[in-house]
Amino acid sequence: MRTAPVILFVPVSSTEGIGEYMRSTIIADEISQRWPEAQIEFVLNRAAPYAEQCQYPHHLVNDTPTKCIKEVNQLVSQLKPDMVIFDAAGRKAQLKHAHKCGAKVIFISQHKRKRARGMKIERALVTDSHWVVQPEFVIGDISAFAKYKLNFIKRPLPITTGSIFAKPDQRRLQNLLQQYGLTAGKYLMYSAGSGGHKAGDQFAADIFAETAEKVYAQTGIPSLMIFGANYPKEIANYTGVVAISSLDSRDFISLLSQAKGAILSGGDTLLQSIALTIPTLAVPVSKDQPSRINSCASQQLVLNSDINTNDMVAAAQLLVDAQTRQALTSNMMSMGCSGGLELAMSEVTRLLDEKY
Repeated sequence: MRTAPVILFVPVSSTEGIGEYMRSTIIADEISQRWPEAQIEFVLNRAAPYAEQCQYPHHLVNDTPTKCIKEVNQLVSQLKPDMVIFDAAGRKAQLKHAHKCGAKVIFISQHKRKRARGMKIERALVTDSHWVVQPEFVIGDISAFAKYKLNFIKRPLPITTGSIFAKPDQRRLQNLLQQYGLTAGKYLMYSAGSGGHKAGDQFAADIFAETAEKVYAQTGIPSLMIFGANYPKEIANYTGVVAISSLDSRDFISLLSQAKGAILSGGDTLLQSIALTIPTLAVPVSKDQPSRINSCASQQLVLNSDINTNDMVAAAQLLVDAQTRQALTSNMMSMGCSGGLELAMSEVTRLLDEKY
């Protein structure tokens, strides 16, 4: 008889985005702290540059796991996990198979289309907990019909967790600041996400790094630029910019929490920055990001810009203005967007409490 849970993570994984994988590792890390003996494994796309760096046992497939129905289902049959967490991933057949094998099924959605898919009857019937990792002001409320439908089939409504991120590690933070020659509250932090996205014929990360160099030349404020695990080129040198390939999630959050401001893409890190009340300039690097950025900007939580150096430099200069920063910070504090990881873990604990 098992004395600790077996948990399988099935996040979307590709050569471009990295957000779902990072979120899954954050949840996995928290689970491993609460259940040190837990057996945690991942299914990842072998083409994703970060796949081989995964610290947990991982199974590689030839595409994003959603498209590898047979392989994922065979793995579930072999492992017989207590829980399968599908992060923006999973076909109906995969969720059904996990449920049939006795696993508690968690589905994570991050925009309206995925949320709606997760509430479809056949999926909802085999889903034990559906988490929505966007704040309500971004994604909007669930329709009355969807609520009626879920109530009729006696399934719970999705839980709006908002952004899920690890707490800053203050002890580790001091070492990181020393390592990169930074002073708390006196640097800007830049990240274009995974590093694999392109804007025209340029990588988005290159545009962000060029912006950082120009902002330094005009303001004297040093910057930390994270290129991302999927960035395929050798990292160049930029004046006034500490340029690094990648950070693990806790180190990223720790450094973000002490930045004077952040220039970020419109992925998960944008919502994390809002939750940490860090004045932020949001720049879209993929087609799913403008709507999220516009929702945040309309609430006056962030500044926004198109992805070109001139506009980004101008907006970044505004970002360091004291009056602008105060207004953004006040608006972010009023939203109260933190606590996503705690909500998620309460659901994991509830579902596992029956056995462990």
